[in-house]
Amino acid sequence: MKRALLALLALPAFAAGEYKAFGFTLPGGAVKVDEGRYRLAQAWDDARRFYRSVYPPAKFPRQVLPNQSGVRAEHIENPGGGEWEGVNIYESKGEVRVYILVRKKPAQEKVIEEGEAPEE
Repeated sequence: MKRALLALLALPAFAAGEYKAFGFTLPGGAVKVDEGRYRLAQAWDDARRFYRSVYPPAKFPRQVLPNQSGVRAEHIENPGGGEWEGVNIYESKGEVRVYILVRKKPAQEKVIEEGEAPEE
């Protein structure tokens, strides 16, 4: 019994149903609606509380986005590395959604074969 309890404590600290998309943590009950877009089961205040605990504002700067036609929105920036550059969390018509801004990968440089002239 003690071993089973210790094994559970050694697992990552995810609440029931949490998962990641592009390295960004989504709460349980999140549903994918499009590429990089998710609908959350939580209300606006609960979603903001969740993300403040997972991504502390001291490490992940935030900006409140302008309120347009009753849409509340907040941007979370990822100053570190990883797949996601930032996230927009917004509420419209009672639904809370997340849009993950995926970090663009640098274009690969063309390898110049020996004897080829570089393009200019």
